[in-house]
Amino acid sequence: MSESNPIQRLLICNRGEIAVRICRTARAMGIPTVGVFSSVDRNAFHTRYVDQAVELPGEDPRGAYLDMDAILEIAAEHNCDAIHPGYGFLSENADFSERCKQAGVRFVGPAADTIRDMGGKIRARELMKEANVPVIPGIDAGDDDALIKGAQDVGYPLLVKASAGGGGKGMRRVEAPEELAEALAAARREAAGSFGDATVYLEHLVRPARHIEVQILGDTHGNVVHLGERDCSAQRRYQKVVELAPAPELPDDVRTALCEAAVQAAKAVNYVGAGTVEFVLGPDNSFYFLEMNTRLQVEHAITEEVFGVDLVKAQLEVAAGQPLRFSQDDLVGRGCSVECRIYAEDPAAGFLPAPGHLVSFVMPSGAGIRFDTGVQSGDTISADYDPMIAKLICTAGDREAALSLTEQTLRETVILGTKTNLVFLADLVAAMKETTVDTQYIEREMADWQAQSELSDRIYGVAAVFDALESGGRATGSGSDDTDLYSPWRPGAVKGRA
Repeated sequence: MSESNPIQRLLICNRGEIAVRICRTARAMGIPTVGVFSSVDRNAFHTRYVDQAVELPGEDPRGAYLDMDAILEIAAEHNCDAIHPGYGFLSENADFSERCKQAGVRFVGPAADTIRDMGGKIRARELMKEANVPVIPGIDAGDDDALIKGAQDVGYPLLVKASAGGGGKGMRRVEAPEELAEALAAARREAAGSFGDATVYLEHLVRPARHIEVQILGDTHGNVVHLGERDCSAQRRYQKVVELAPAPELPDDVRTALCEAAVQAAKAVNYVGAGTVEFVLGPDNSFYFLEMNTRLQVEHAITEEVFGVDLVKAQLEVAAGQPLRFSQDDLVGRGCSVECRIYAEDPAAGFLPAPGHLVSFVMPSGAGIRFDTGVQSGDTISADYDPMIAKLICTAGDREAALSLTEQTLRETVILGTKTNLVFLADLVAAMKETTVDTQYIEREMADWQAQSELSDRIYGVAAVFDALESGGRATGSGSDDTDLYSPWRPGAVKGRA
């Protein structure tokens, strides 16, 4: 148990959409914010949104946000007593969590031991077995000979997975015994290059499968609750594309068991903060622990919309030592929410990234529509980072209405200046109104996708000009408000650059 100690100044050691998202809640709570930026992010939107922005040393765009020494020095220099890592970068780095504690700065996330236990997938599987949480059959350790020998007991098809992996890296699907040796070698090479750890293990490949995850929250007073589940089965190359909350076509008893298992998993590792327990759901509705993400998820917004809870606010309150404001009985979900990840990429060319200048970014507005973004018209999508432009979150009374609103909003969104996945997302969402997708749906049904309904550049151009005229000659996103000094759509609205 810890005593409540309000956060005085928050350092956000991230960039883009999530940095803006965290800052928005901190500002509503009256907490001053300090942001950081790399050399290529000097003019990035998040640096104009925080109260004060400080440049990180070095010329490595990604390495700058991983520089623990520099980040902790900035926190000390600017009297920050808490650090929020967002997602990605240092968010699941146990050493960083430990160093924050040693420096007397609160890390907005779980303790280092929890991150370490859940960061290694083999260790996580062992702990979940001890906690009686269902785990996919597999082999957790051994050299190549031991894994090859034991593979028959696991059963084909199977997955080779990196113990320290994530994002589909260090993962290989194996259909038959003769493919296994090559898959092991390839997975080990990729795992070593991506994570500095070549350890891999085997899991039986559940197929067809759905990817269901449960949002959890824990505090320093021993309370743990769940905020329902999300269906993240619409994936390509193991990367989520569209997410829904709650999960469709899920029997009530299975839903209850999933959520209870997630809470059980969280309690087993003394979880503090916001996290996600991910499961694989088989065709017979049997489910198995996949992994625990010890941070805020990209798709947290749809849970916020369904449950009416600001998860970032809850994180900051927990970091301040406060107990959760609600019990499990208080948490009742309403309606359905859908999130789409809008990227600067070319779906017709294998989803190749398409960084570039956003000439115009016009976002529709209305009831049930939310855009979380870290860019606006005139900004640049950098080739140095993930090419996300925005997250579209649409919420309505039921799944059909939410999906319809999502499709309509996607088709009305205008992004001029680079290729995007807008039309692909709209076509996928349209298909999701007719079927419940599994994790291989995109690979199976949309492998040869080509845009059939994309608007011409002339129409986009007219929309961009209209947007500029409507905003008094400035290209902005919808929601601009000249009277709001802190509006993210007001150019030059943010002050205090260091």
